[in-house]
Amino acid sequence: MTQLDQGVSASQSADSQDLAAFGYKQELHRTLGLFSSFAAAFSYISPSTGIFTLFSLGLITAGGVFIWSWPIVAVGQFIVALNFAEVSSHFPIAGSVFQWTKYLAGKRYAWFTGWIYIFAGILTVTAVVVTLPLTLLPAFNDMGWNVAAGSLHNQIWAAAITLVVITVLNIYSVKLVSIINNTGVFFEIVGMVVFAVVMLIVHRHESISVVTNSGGVHVGFGAFFAAMFMSLFVIYGFDTASTLAEETTDPRRKAPQAVLASVGGACVIGGIFLLASLMAIPNLGAAIKAGWGPAQIIDANFSKFWATVYLLVVSAAIFVCCMCIMAATVRLCFGMARDNRLPLSRGLRVHRTLERA
Repeated sequence: MTQLDQGVSASQSADSQDLAAFGYKQELHRTLGLFSSFAAAFSYISPSTGIFTLFSLGLITAGGVFIWSWPIVAVGQFIVALNFAEVSSHFPIAGSVFQWTKYLAGKRYAWFTGWIYIFAGILTVTAVVVTLPLTLLPAFNDMGWNVAAGSLHNQIWAAAITLVVITVLNIYSVKLVSIINNTGVFFEIVGMVVFAVVMLIVHRHESISVVTNSGGVHVGFGAFFAAMFMSLFVIYGFDTASTLAEETTDPRRKAPQAVLASVGGACVIGGIFLLASLMAIPNLGAAIKAGWGPAQIIDANFSKFWATVYLLVVSAAIFVCCMCIMAATVRLCFGMARDNRLPLSRGLRVHRTLERA
């Protein structure tokens, strides 16, 4: 055994002993490093997914002014992330919010919080899975596959197949999931940055003042609040880095770093892409009336080939987003079942709680 292997083994042994102090035996494999932990949280946030889905909502309710909801939500969520990072360093256990509530507020509140999070996870998986056909099927069409992208039947089948695939991948191996996720996150970040830079340099139709131009839409408090849902739909789920803590090496240090890095990275990259998209709109008023999203903006400025590349990049981002939401929800269920907080917990849990001294 090399010195590096001995060091890794010693580190994992220390992590296992740390977990044992909470009353749990180490049975999940610790294979995730800092980037994998960051990638899991970033994929859950997935700025590509949220912006593609709800950009048009922000545009039609507040015009270019809606972009100001992004820094407001980003600052607020970063404050939440600071709290999450702190408790992650104290309680590096699978189940994140459920476990934090248990130790900070008691088992009764933890049961309630855990169930709320389970329902939220189920709804989020469903919402994101049904989004994938909206990008993948048009991309197939552009590639000459002749798929009826607008067919509800085809969209349901695509969503169902996606659900089966991400379930099988999560069952098979967290290491495989992390490899796919790391690759997907890399291409999502590079894709968003590249398209944003090209739009800002080559396809800039609006000036920077577009961020104060409502395009004729009356922007009151209610309209701006509604537009804010786009930003709110994007920047959440960063506690995924914490819920994978029992599969992360040195989780007391790496999980908090991953939580903060995922929020910061998503806010910066997403903000640049939003600004570039707004400035690349040829006619703001017409775009508002037609309810344009990023796909229409890309189509208006790029060739069919690059528009297809964009759809494929977003499809990959949505896929890894689905996969990570599933992973986070499964770990929550695992953590709750281990504490006998779910029906049929004995059959759902992977291992038993150690006896406390």
